[in-house]
Amino acid sequence: MRFLRSAASRGLAQLSLVMLGAAFAILTSRAVVARPPESVGETIYKSKCTTCHGPDGSGQTSMGKMMKVHDLRSPEVQKQSDAELAAIITAGKSPMPAYGKQLDKEKIQQVVAYLRELAKSH
Repeated sequence: MRFLRSAASRGLAQLSLVMLGAAFAILTSRAVVARPPESVGETIYKSKCTTCHGPDGSGQTSMGKMMKVHDLRSPEVQKQSDAELAAIITAGKSPMPAYGKQLDKEKIQQVVAYLRELAKSH
């Protein structure tokens, strides 16, 4: 009798592990699917802007604090038109370098669109 209980307990433990593994697989696969793909603007922002402006646009990085960069999510920045923001990205604004020679107009517009998204998530 003790053998049967022991076998049943092992079987239940194995079933529990299988169910736990299946639940983990389902949850992690949904998390991956739920995240939208990174936009071109986000990719460019992450490669060129995060050192100073930070991943969230707050400017709370060592470099950003030292250079006193603006919080890109702030009303002061967000009230600017897309054309004004694109002009700053294109020509630069001390101490920010110009990106007009590295990025075409379409890519700059995509960065501006991403800046708008940063403000929405704030």
